[in-house]
Amino acid sequence: MSSPRPRRFRNSRLALVAARGGSRAAWHRARRTFASAERRDDLDRAHQLKTAADVATALGEMKGALMKLGQMASYLDETMPQPMREALASLQQDAPPMSAELAASVVRDELGAHPERIFAEWDPTPIAAASIGQVHRAITHDGRAVAVKVQYPGVDRAIRSDLTTTDLLFRAVGLMFPGLDPTTVVGELRLRLTEELDYTIEADNQRLFAHWYRDHPFIHIPAVVDEHSSARVLTTELAVGARFDEVVASWSEEQRGLAAETIFRFVFRSIYRVHAFNGDPHPGNYLFRPDGHVTFLDFGLVKRFAADEVQLFADLIVAMCLNHDIAAFRRLIENAGVLVKDAPVTDEQVQDYFGHFYEFVLDDRLVTFDAEYASGSVRQMFDLSSPSAEVAKVSNVPSAFVITQRINLGLHAVLAQLHATANWRRIAEELWPFVDGPPSTRLGEIEAEWIRRTHPAPLKEAAPLSPTDPPGTGRSRTPH
Repeated sequence: MSSPRPRRFRNSRLALVAARGGSRAAWHRARRTFASAERRDDLDRAHQLKTAADVATALGEMKGALMKLGQMASYLDETMPQPMREALASLQQDAPPMSAELAASVVRDELGAHPERIFAEWDPTPIAAASIGQVHRAITHDGRAVAVKVQYPGVDRAIRSDLTTTDLLFRAVGLMFPGLDPTTVVGELRLRLTEELDYTIEADNQRLFAHWYRDHPFIHIPAVVDEHSSARVLTTELAVGARFDEVVASWSEEQRGLAAETIFRFVFRSIYRVHAFNGDPHPGNYLFRPDGHVTFLDFGLVKRFAADEVQLFADLIVAMCLNHDIAAFRRLIENAGVLVKDAPVTDEQVQDYFGHFYEFVLDDRLVTFDAEYASGSVRQMFDLSSPSAEVAKVSNVPSAFVITQRINLGLHAVLAQLHATANWRRIAEELWPFVDGPPSTRLGEIEAEWIRRTHPAPLKEAAPLSPTDPPGTGRSRTPH
């Protein structure tokens, strides 16, 4: 049996693949920088994907599935190990936009007619480009302004092909999570990325969130327009608002704080009440208004949690945050396969390592999310030279935790950029159904009234185990 390749080989190989993937877009940007306005239009048209073969070629250069991994890590902090950061940065390229004719052909094939017949008005120029499709504005015949996401033809085959060839995925995950068995992580990522290719699944996900948050005073999920949606075309209500960069650059501390609180509430209320969450909490998926109102976009990569998974999350919070019982916490993560049983690390080391992810809700106090905390979150996951690395070396990431860790890192990064300060423990106690605490902020009061009006029926939730309950004997309670 041949010996494993050294880590520096794996790092350089992934970086090489990534660099090749970004070459086309980088060359286009460089030429465009020095061109006249008229010439830029010509270059942009030349850069468009005009056929399905163009899509396949572009995605082949960019390594479709690996590109998705790069985009998922695109805004995490710069304390990642240098080789990994360089490789992921190169994997963040979006595909060039489709030509108007190619986009129209996808709509025609999926919905049965040219978009200018399907819609009363159709803008052939995309308003956004993503990794597997692009978005166009349109107006329906009954006067609704909508956003139409059109998938690149052949992107599903390209990414599915990447996902069946696991070698590079294993190397990428091994680079991101040194020291763990990548089998579970790759399996979960393969499942989630495959689901993202089917817009009917995304539509179902979006309907789930839109239904639960219908008429919410500051959380908005655009409605799906079913009659104009299919496996490769997704039409939703058009949403407007300020982008994340504008909020960070020019909004007041109070306005940024309201935005951060809304994102926080959406994350944890969704996990504990809806039992689902978007696995890619990315700044580009938010639109903001100054009163704390946030529109949440893109439900392609959604994790739906089983009841026992949510139960485990609750039990971990009780052990770590409510009871401060690290021995109970350790038993729980050992039974869940997160920590190797009887690993040669102390309870104090376990608390130092895992406690970081609960630090902002450990105590009843004001806490500020800042760059240092977000950097610490990344170091806990990626830096084997950190003081807590001994725990990382005997830890794993079961499937239930693959997306939650992505959510953790994404949420910490977003709130750090907003420099958000709040008593997150009190807000969390409102959202934890096993505490069901009273409103602690103005947004909390507004939301509590909405819940009383719209969710009056009992919501059966799993109550966490007490320190005396044996594992696997969860009880239920009915929160108010």
